[in-house]
Amino acid sequence: MKSTILATFAVLALASTAQARPHRHPATPVVNQAEAEKALAPLRQAATECFADTVLANPKATAEARAGHWYEAVGITGFLCRPEVAAMIQAHDRIYGARTGERYFKGAYVKHLDQQLAERLQPMLAHKAVASAEPPPEKVLDSESPAN
Repeated sequence: MKSTILATFAVLALASTAQARPHRHPATPVVNQAEAEKALAPLRQAATECFADTVLANPKATAEARAGHWYEAVGITGFLCRPEVAAMIQAHDRIYGARTGERYFKGAYVKHLDQQLAERLQPMLAHKAVASAEPPPEKVLDSESPAN
């Protein structure tokens, strides 16, 4: 009887300990978030800068971006940024485990890419008034009238 009671307490103690500890798959690496961000931030920035540069370099992509169609704009030129994206995905896989990089890229990264591109490119895409030495059309018409 004593051994049954002790076994019950041992099982209860193990069960409560297991519930208190988060379960982690043995293949999942333990990640220091600060170090992970330090490694991923420049790769994420390089990919975003590549997308921004390629969108600006392509007239069709620029037109899509100007219309606010960021996903379409990146779709036109995005293949040019494969090396940057691959580096980001591979680093994510090394830090967080196999196949996490592709999920990160297609999920969290792409979710905020349009906002990142808008912030970077909006000032360059806005139509700006161009200074001209030519007089305004109404001034030309006034000077041609016979009253002068």
